[in-house]
Amino acid sequence: MFNLLGSLDMASRAMQTQMTGVDVTGQNLANVNTPGYSRQTVDIQTSPDISTGIGMVGTGSTAVAIQQAVNSLLNTQIVSQQSSGGYWTAQQGALQSAQTSLNEFLNGTGSTTSSSSTTSTSDTGLSGQLTGLFNAFQAVATSPTSIADRQALISQAQTLASSFNQVDSQLSATRTSLNTSLSNGVTSANSLLSGIAQLNGQIASAEASGGTPNDLLDQRQQDLQNLAQLTNIQTSTQANGAVDVSIGGQTLVNDNKITDTLQTYDASGNGSGQLLVQTATGGIDLTLTGGSIQGTIDARDGELATMQSNINNLATSLISGINGNGQGGYSAGYGLTGTTGADFFTGTDASNIAVDSSLVNNPSLLQASSSATANGDGSVALQVANLASSTQASLNGQTFGNYYDETVAGLGDSLQTANTQVTNQTAVSNMLATQQSSVSGVNIDEEMTNLMGFQRAYEAAAQLVNTINQMMVTVNNMKTA
Repeated sequence: MFNLLGSLDMASRAMQTQMTGVDVTGQNLANVNTPGYSRQTVDIQTSPDISTGIGMVGTGSTAVAIQQAVNSLLNTQIVSQQSSGGYWTAQQGALQSAQTSLNEFLNGTGSTTSSSSTTSTSDTGLSGQLTGLFNAFQAVATSPTSIADRQALISQAQTLASSFNQVDSQLSATRTSLNTSLSNGVTSANSLLSGIAQLNGQIASAEASGGTPNDLLDQRQQDLQNLAQLTNIQTSTQANGAVDVSIGGQTLVNDNKITDTLQTYDASGNGSGQLLVQTATGGIDLTLTGGSIQGTIDARDGELATMQSNINNLATSLISGINGNGQGGYSAGYGLTGTTGADFFTGTDASNIAVDSSLVNNPSLLQASSSATANGDGSVALQVANLASSTQASLNGQTFGNYYDETVAGLGDSLQTANTQVTNQTAVSNMLATQQSSVSGVNIDEEMTNLMGFQRAYEAAAQLVNTINQMMVTVNNMKTA
């Protein structure tokens, strides 16, 4: 039969068990606002019974483990969702920067007259300035001797050329910014890979010694989610608890070792900054399928590159179309002083288009007439003004305005797609976060209830110790009486 010392040991173990419950509950309450923390529970079991003459007698309880409240399948879905969300968020940010460069306001998807959606352009954007330029040529054609109208035309052309320069500069700056973001993303990914490998070693060591490294597991899960936001990853769990990580089919983390890292490289080889991602060892090109790194690459080499190319093509065609390139046009006209043969625009594309500097200080040099003696003839200016409605072979058979509208439309459609995807991905992420919170989140009311339960059980065990102590005193007194 149980003796007093055995009963005292049972009471002591009961106090230790309930104290463990208090500690675990306190850990939960302390981390109620800690990102990535998973609620922990103490696993309490009855101690082995002892066989006596009257049957099996219990020996109390003991805390055998501290468990995490996690759903592995849900965690896997969250990691996958991070890749999709990171990809579209990167796309959205890059396209919004491009929209800012154009100084146009896109409603809905943004579109041309040939699309079902609409574009809202500002007077300060290229669309309004193109219209203003041809209207100014029309005004000079109507009053070819008016210095004021000539000056207004030159000023409008300067504004347009400056806008082309600014758009090209800002798009180039956006490209540079995206390359910087890409490099930073690769650096962050390598840091996370290193952290995951280190955590693998700590987790494997703890589990080998019989421990339950719950906080380390939470930290590794957070690192995996952060890495997945940068690039799509594939993971596999080993028997020792370590997680191997692969990117683009290449294993980068194996157990507690980094087998490779990521690096950027110039795909063009000419220093143009067409950065892509490959492994550091062997330079194996990686095909990424998600994450902000690939989203950045796709935005830079997709819509942004197309738009910058189209803007340059528009500027080149405008320069060629207005100047005439030896086929009439402005260069074949005459100024009020009889000058001819000069170009209206200089430069080759959006980066360097400019108005002939001689016109700025002397508007009379503007070549609006068809002959040196016909100062009242504005036929050349009218010919240039009519280019507003003329299709251009270099612009796929479109007018200057329609070509620009189609360029804006492409950006608007891509931006709207990104906006929609970000909205959808956010909704899915919130749903998964809610599900995860219901499983792993800390509920203060529930924890307070648990805390009170452990407290009462501890007090009861302490009272049991006190009772056994009094009984032992009684026994001792009987022996000395």
